[in-house]
Amino acid sequence: MNAVTLAESMANIGNIGQAAPAATEAPKVQLNPAQPEPAPTRPLSVWLGAAMRAAIPPLLGLVLFVGLWALVSQASPQLPGPGKTWASAVQLFSDPFYRKGPNDQGIGWNILASLQRVGIGFGMAALVGIPLGFMIGRFDFLNRMTAPIISLLRPVSPLAWLPIGLLVFKAANPAAIWVIFISSIWPMIINTAVGVNRIPSDYMNVAKVLNLSEWKIFTKILFPAVLPHMMTGIRLSIGVAWLVIVAAEMLTGGVGIGFWVWDEWNNLNVEHIIIAIFIVGIVGLLLEYALIMLARRFSYE
Repeated sequence: MNAVTLAESMANIGNIGQAAPAATEAPKVQLNPAQPEPAPTRPLSVWLGAAMRAAIPPLLGLVLFVGLWALVSQASPQLPGPGKTWASAVQLFSDPFYRKGPNDQGIGWNILASLQRVGIGFGMAALVGIPLGFMIGRFDFLNRMTAPIISLLRPVSPLAWLPIGLLVFKAANPAAIWVIFISSIWPMIINTAVGVNRIPSDYMNVAKVLNLSEWKIFTKILFPAVLPHMMTGIRLSIGVAWLVIVAAEMLTGGVGIGFWVWDEWNNLNVEHIIIAIFIVGIVGLLLEYALIMLARRFSYE
């Protein structure tokens, strides 16, 4: 083998050695950094444990309440027990929307009539009370002018306003709505005004520096800051309105849950009175829960 052939062979061997690593190198895999990692799934036992811890206390409270009710009914035979009341409720709600006359209608019509009166009276109170609360909290002169009137009229019993309503409106239905209006307006006025007064003074100073209009001050500063206080007043007002309508309807008559309770008392149907108590409580709870959900929907937090 000559020198040229030996040199070419050595060069070929060198090229083969250099090409081998490139041929056997594994491809690089690039991970997408934007792809989120899958969230860890909680086992079913954890969910069941949390549900049981949340459900046991209220269920235990209901069981104790029913048990105490059963004991009291055994000691007092005039008071129907849970079983007898449940059977009467099943029969009552089997046909809740029957009509047999102007004063003999199903429980469904009575509930709807009471809700209609509450809706009208409460809506009128909101239309008047919330803007008035904003103005009272915004302007000190108006606050000092209305403070003695609110302090004087707010503690008055709701039923004390009923004769005034009958005298002015000459009818039972508008008189009941008037009682709801005058009873539910005070929490909205007071809570809204307190919310305006608690706004930091720096916010209003910035509004003065920027020369904002009253509408801008209301929409950008007052309303977002006062909304939690305003919703608290609305929740208190709807509770007062639903409580007042039962007492007002007992005195005014007609169709409504209050009149239905009084009519069942005259018929000595105690089971229906107990059912009405539960109906009033459940409807009031649903109204308050609906307002809580509404407050969360429009929360600025």
